[in-house]
Amino acid sequence: MKKIFIYGQAEHRANYIAALAACGLTPVVSWDQTLAQGCHGLLLPGGGDLDPALFGQENQGSRGVDPDLDRAELGLVAQFSGRPILGICRGLQVLNVAFGGTLVQDLPTAAAHRWEESTGDKAHRVTAGEGFLREIYGEEFFVNSAHHQGAGQVAKGFQVAALAGDGVVEALACP
Repeated sequence: MKKIFIYGQAEHRANYIAALAACGLTPVVSWDQTLAQGCHGLLLPGGGDLDPALFGQENQGSRGVDPDLDRAELGLVAQFSGRPILGICRGLQVLNVAFGGTLVQDLPTAAAHRWEESTGDKAHRVTAGEGFLREIYGEEFFVNSAHHQGAGQVAKGFQVAALAGDGVVEALACP
């Protein structure tokens, strides 16, 4: 059975663990990066904001920055070169930055995307670009959203796979 590495604590990754198991995959969840060596793929989950210095900017709205987490996840991206990597929310942002892209630190339309205590995640329609998401879900579908940051300049070699109505990138692909 294929193993997928997730950096962190299992108690905080239950939804990802359940989803991987439902797909017939074995999640390996740990702070110990050496356990990633025997894994077939990497899942980068959601979380706090990346340090803007990583993409050449001063902090202009980034919150919950954890430089240790940033270094660890960027290191894992390098370690998994040539193997599948799925980035969800913060994970998408980590991948974009790891490959030379930038982020918008506080989206002008953040209220339509960010998690809030009173409402939780937001749900909104996205339009899929050409490729696998469109083949699976069709041209338009709904996603849940819990972010106030987004991809700015898209990293070289990546393409926008889904876009919200306000122009915010909701999925990237590296064909």
